[in-house]
Amino acid sequence: MPQNPPPGYPRITPYLYYQDVAAAVDFMVRAFGFTERLRLPGPGGRIAHAEVALGDGVVMMGNPGSERVNHPQVGHATQLIYVYVDDVDAHLEDAKRAGATIITGLEDKVYGDRSYLAEDPEGHQWNFAQHVREVTPQEIQTATAPA
Repeated sequence: MPQNPPPGYPRITPYLYYQDVAAAVDFMVRAFGFTERLRLPGPGGRIAHAEVALGDGVVMMGNPGSERVNHPQVGHATQLIYVYVDDVDAHLEDAKRAGATIITGLEDKVYGDRSYLAEDPEGHQWNFAQHVREVTPQEIQTATAPA
């Protein structure tokens, strides 16, 4: 019996729509440190499906076609992908050098992560984080309780 999921794939894998899948792959490799896994050609020389990886995570992507929409078609962010990296400070500098739009700079969060928020050229939002300290649920509730 086949494994579920197939070998090399995490159980949950986001699938994002891009008008220009090839450009999205190139940007994610250059700006966010992903590794390209796969490009499948589609009609007209465009990429129909692609996959990138970071650590044990995989992001799949494809062209929205006429049945689906992506960020530029609706005019606002439609999702946020949360990604853990080993050194979020260095990751931010690499993303800036590669031309990523930084929405929110580095912040230490009450839940123990240090993170920043970026946007790719088609408007998908990416929150990159490094877990820097352990925090109990009670500490989070206390820190976020109304004054």
